[in-house]
Amino acid sequence: MIKNICTSILLLIMIQTSNAQTLPKGFKSIFDGQTTSGWHTYGKTTVGSAWKVEDGVLHFDPALAKNDQGGDLVTDNEYTNFHLKLDWKVAPKSNSGIIFYVNEDPKKYKNTYNTGLEMQVLDNDGHPDGKIEKHRAGDLYDLIKSSSEPVKAVGEWNTAEIVCKNGKLTLVMNGVIVVETTLWDDNFKALVAKSKFAGWEGFAVSKTGKIALQDHGENVWYRNIMIKEWNTMKITTGCENGM
Repeated sequence: MIKNICTSILLLIMIQTSNAQTLPKGFKSIFDGQTTSGWHTYGKTTVGSAWKVEDGVLHFDPALAKNDQGGDLVTDNEYTNFHLKLDWKVAPKSNSGIIFYVNEDPKKYKNTYNTGLEMQVLDNDGHPDGKIEKHRAGDLYDLIKSSSEPVKAVGEWNTAEIVCKNGKLTLVMNGVIVVETTLWDDNFKALVAKSKFAGWEGFAVSKTGKIALQDHGENVWYRNIMIKEWNTMKITTGCENGM
């Protein structure tokens, strides 16, 4: 029996070590592939049943979003300087988004996008937003158009990265840098002033906030959600080797 216990412990250690080795240096997983631990529906303490975990994948199923079981999913933790990396895919005609620097104050801000910036997740050809400039997959939603569109076909996995370091923002799609900008300076404020967000109190002003996955009412899947944080920062260009 002792031999069996030792064997089980050894196997557990090997599995944990194997899982740890799948993460790039400095990253930690914020989705364990089995539960929604570490996340909750915006403005609530629990997760609605429309967000399902299936075979290591987080799936928003709109068919289950009735009776207030949907809503944007947000992290329990807040982040300041970070590198977020995840995979996403959408069904035909679907829309979602990765929203960051969210100020979760539901009494003041009804939605995550009232305060947070968004990297668009979209079926470019099938969803109406695909016809709108700055609303396509990989865009900094309604603010900056992607410099290229390396997004894959509907139903295929894409890897998105959001790198925020001392105000320098870099968006990466499938290994290609698609957006680079500096947050909160005069040029950025001018971008906001020309967007749909002009005059929105609280929009894109927080320098620390939560990360959200958007319920836009269509099927979307996320997996391999991981993050690297920097607590003590030096001046940086934001997207150097290794990010």
